[in-house]
Amino acid sequence: MEENLLVGAASRKAPSKIPDKIYDLFPVLKDMKNRRGGDLSGEQQQQLAIGRALMSEPQLLILDEPTEGIQPSIIRDIGRTLRQLVDELGITVLLVEQYYDFVRTEHDQYWVMSRGEIVAGSEGIDMDAHGVRELIAV
Repeated sequence: MEENLLVGAASRKAPSKIPDKIYDLFPVLKDMKNRRGGDLSGEQQQQLAIGRALMSEPQLLILDEPTEGIQPSIIRDIGRTLRQLVDELGITVLLVEQYYDFVRTEHDQYWVMSRGEIVAGSEGIDMDAHGVRELIAV
């Protein structure tokens, strides 16, 4: 028996409009909704990318360095939004990130990889005690 192998937005019927929840999470997108994605700032593009991913109502959201090139105030906003997705919507967020302070404040568990192998991992509260900052220093 063949199962439906479509994932993400391809697995769902397109909504007729953008759900209010997306604009609640990223209010700047409502102000910018008539602009093309390429005309948005880097921060706005990052919020747009996350908002688009959320349109498919995922159970798992995988983000690769969402803080790259983003100013600190927006990083905090993204962190609060990710925490809200986990706490209020029950979405699992897998975050690949090098920015230690962001990860330390916005996660429940962590794993550190080096050359493709997991070299450390534990509950998030243990990051400082386990010397994770030194493991990821470049």
